[in-house]
Parts: sequence; C-alpha cells; structure tokens
Amino acid sequence: MGIISEFREFAIKGNMIDMAVGIIMGAAFGTVISSLVNDVIMPPIGQMLGGVDFSNIQIPLGGADAEGKPNAIRIGTFFNNIISFLIIAWAVFMLVKAVNSAKKMVEKQKDAAPPPAPPRSEVLLEEIRNALVKK
Repeated sequence: MGIISEFREFAIKGNMIDMAVGIIMGAAFGTVISSLVNDVIMPPIGQMLGGVDFSNIQIPLGGADAEGKPNAIRIGTFFNNIISFLIIAWAVFMLVKAVNSAKKMVEKQKDAAPPPAPPRSEVLLEEIRNALVKK
C-alpha cells in the first residue's frame, strides 16, 4: 500500500503534470532545434566548405535495407545530430543556471528580510508576563 499512496501523493501534487508539460515542450524544442541545425546552420557551413550537403555524407556498406535504401554509415546525419545535441545541452544549461541564480536571489532576500513583527496580542501578553514576573 505504501507505493500506491506515494504515487497518489506524487500525482496530486502536480509533479506529474509538470513533468508531462516538460516532456511535451522538450519534444517541441527538439524539433525546432533540428530544423535550426538542418535548415539554417548547416547549409551555410556546407556552402562555405564548397557546397557540401552534410546530410548526404555517408560511407556505403553495400547491399540494401528492406526499403531498398543502400546500407551506409550516415556520418553527415550523425554530425547534424551532434550539433543539435550541443545546442539543446547549452539551452538546458542556461535554463538551469538561470533557475539556480533565481533561487539564490530568493533565498538571499528571505535571509535579508527581518522577521515579521509579532501580533499585538503576543506583545500585550509578554508585557503582562513581564509585569507579573517583577511582582
């Protein structure tokens, strides 16, 4: 029963929804980055290198797969995916760095803020206690 109640608590807190939103946003971000690399970054690089299309760079292995495509090691596609990964990793790093610095600022403000004044009733009770102690 312990694991079921733990899961229920996890789901009720909203962590599951936050995680789902993160996964969906990550998938969308991945497609945007893939397009950025394949359609924006790599064509100018290929043009500077003499009109090379990185997605077509491959080492043929001979034979064909079930769809009739020639078997090959697709180095260009791998290179594009490495660049996509580096861009995504950099973006995630910057996001985590921003969140961490925001947390530090909030904690610094909490530490710097004076504690709230006690309610009026507590102040009066302290005065009464002090007066009784003096007698």
